[in-house]
Amino acid sequence: MAMTDPMNAIARLLQPRSVAIIGASADPTKTAGRPVAYLQKHGYAGQILPVNPKADRIGDLPCYADIASLPVVPDVGIVLLGAERAHLAVRELAQRGAAAAIVLASGYTETGEDGARRQRQLIEAAGSMRILGPNTIGLVNLTDKIVLSATGALEMDHFPVGGIGVVSQSGGILGSLLSRASARGIGLSKLISTSNEVDLELADFIDHLADDPATKVIALYVETVRNPQKFRAAALKAARAGKPVVAFKIGRSEAGAAAAVSHTGAMAGADRMYDALFRQTGVIRAQSFSDLLDIPVALATGRQLRGNRVAILTSTGGAGTLVSDDLGLHGFDTPAPDAATAEALRALQTGSEAVLDRNPIDVTLAGLRPDLLRGAITALLASPSYDALTIIVGSSSLAQPELMAGAIQDCLPLTDKPVLAYISPHAPEVGALLTQRGVPAFAAAESCTAALGAMLQTSRFVAPEAATATVPAVAVDDVAPGSLDEAQAKQLFARFGVPCAGEVIVTTPAEAEAAARKLGGRVVLKILSSQITHKSDVGGVAVGLTAETVGARLAQMAADVEAKAGVRPQRFLVQEMVGGGTELILGMHRDPLGTAILLGMGGVTAELFKDTTMRLLPAEANGLGALSRAEALAMAKDLKTWPLLDGFRGRPKADVEALVDAIVAFSRMAAQLGPRLVEAEINPVFVLPQGQGVRAADGVVVLA
Repeated sequence: MAMTDPMNAIARLLQPRSVAIIGASADPTKTAGRPVAYLQKHGYAGQILPVNPKADRIGDLPCYADIASLPVVPDVGIVLLGAERAHLAVRELAQRGAAAAIVLASGYTETGEDGARRQRQLIEAAGSMRILGPNTIGLVNLTDKIVLSATGALEMDHFPVGGIGVVSQSGGILGSLLSRASARGIGLSKLISTSNEVDLELADFIDHLADDPATKVIALYVETVRNPQKFRAAALKAARAGKPVVAFKIGRSEAGAAAAVSHTGAMAGADRMYDALFRQTGVIRAQSFSDLLDIPVALATGRQLRGNRVAILTSTGGAGTLVSDDLGLHGFDTPAPDAATAEALRALQTGSEAVLDRNPIDVTLAGLRPDLLRGAITALLASPSYDALTIIVGSSSLAQPELMAGAIQDCLPLTDKPVLAYISPHAPEVGALLTQRGVPAFAAAESCTAALGAMLQTSRFVAPEAATATVPAVAVDDVAPGSLDEAQAKQLFARFGVPCAGEVIVTTPAEAEAAARKLGGRVVLKILSSQITHKSDVGGVAVGLTAETVGARLAQMAADVEAKAGVRPQRFLVQEMVGGGTELILGMHRDPLGTAILLGMGGVTAELFKDTTMRLLPAEANGLGALSRAEALAMAKDLKTWPLLDGFRGRPKADVEALVDAIVAFSRMAAQLGPRLVEAEINPVFVLPQGQGVRAADGVVVLA
């Protein structure tokens, strides 16, 4: 069996010199007849090799009885046989030395145990040959006119070719995106359906398209990320190559998170994990299916958005307000023109009543006067007050869309600022015309906002450096498995460098009084139990106690907890009462995507406010992949409640440096313990005023 270079195999799959079609039909109306028909129709220049023992010729092509009879080794085999026989063709293709097989049949893991057995059979048959699928619709390389697919969307005669590569885990979505893009004048480069991903997966094609000169933006339709580390590496490679990745992830509703022991589990959720993965790799998350084309078409222009100030040029007031309103809702600014720009605009409209000192900038009948339109666009693009321009295309432009498109296109070389169009009447042909001229055109105000938001996100993303420093491991072999009580949990945090509140374990009222005297000031009394996690719910926490009151409160607490929880606590914690700080929650959550660190507004209101942010830990080879200080600081700044740490309304500034230290230390613990650590959480961690540090005041740890 010939060995296949994996990278070269993907290049041969996307640009084959010869294609064998196993089970080809002479009837082009049948699914098995489409691949040959489409290869010919769309101008494939390589060798087409139909295989079917029942036919001598298919059209003007000789047909071969079996794979062994082929006159050349095909780069790619399209396997049109059913699931019960596909593996036989795959084995023969592998033995001949083909680079890859595309298996269209369904009936694999998506159907249950029998299907899973067939899928294993397929992998074994392939050996080192690559497989796309099974259950795939195939791939379309528009750049090189190579169609290796049976999707009915390819009945169309012509497709705009451009810089957007599409990788989808759903076959049907590929046809949907191809036809929608075509209708809107959006040029695509490659479309690949990975489906069951028995071998080749999303990450393989992101990695390949990052090197593809014809692809400027990569769009993904994601059902699940099977190999998070490989995905992360590929997405960062694309980011470093200046190729934005846009992902639409389905399956966003989340149930069952509430079954977790800690608050963190309930607030993390699988979908939040994807948010964290995408954010840390620079992947832009499409919030709607339409965004999956709207965002890439804007990014593919390669224009740079350096700020959030947008000029809106309109000849129809209402539509301009729609756009400015939606931009305003999403943090964009639409300032009035500066004096020099307003003067330049007024000079264009001699004798006109137009109001040019506000934004949207309303220019009368712009669509019918290309000189005026060009002048206004030039003035706005040159203005230091604006980072981008959105042009409202009103009904007046429908009579002469070529004139308007030409006038806008003439101005594009003047700047690299983004220029978008919002088509106010229903006029898809006008939108397609503008898009093909380099001006992304949208039929919804929200699409303009989504596109500009993605451009801003792309311009601000900096791919993280790989960690180089290794930190010595902390000794943890003596920590027993199971659910730790609060004192044990905090002792573990302290080993990794997280400062904890002073405390004493007690069993009697007299011991509690002595502990309170030793700690001084007011104290907190808590039950100490590894069984009861949410102590407040059963009356197991009392604050503001003194040496005089703590003994009686202990006796009362023991009785209250027994009444509510059915268990009489035997051990208690007397803890210094930390005051004057901001309460945060710091936790970890693990799921198939990896381990995430969660930071949020803490205390008893943690789940109520849900002001949280997450970062996935890097999986460094040394097992010590903690978060960086920069990532930890960015987490704090993500919170809506960040102003409380930053001196909001005269509050003293919090010790953010100490908080960053604590987040990094906590993440080191999660990284070093790895799968041993099932759950861990500090709630609350008090962030004290500048120079006073932080204190972990409660802790949950569950070890496997």
